[in-house]
Amino acid sequence: MEKLAPADIDRIIEMAWEDRTPFEAIYLQFGLPESKVIALMRHELKRSSFNLWRKRVNSGVSQKHAKTRNPDIARFKCSLQKTISLNKISKR
Repeated sequence: MEKLAPADIDRIIEMAWEDRTPFEAIYLQFGLPESKVIALMRHELKRSSFNLWRKRVNSGVSQKHAKTRNPDIARFKCSLQKTISLNKISKR
């Protein structure tokens, strides 16, 4: 896995925890496929936190895969969420 900046790792973890952010959005922004995101989460999280995350992603509640999302949802983020430019979170 390529070396990622700590801020990028934090953002990827944040995006992975969000139910409505699909793995495809993480791939578009950071170039990490689902398997690499899972490996990153396994490495960065405590085992119990990782297990909770995997259980949630695979439960059907999460919309982490674009194929399982409602086709009416065409965006990756909530319209109320702060804008992201150049992979950096805007000042809060």
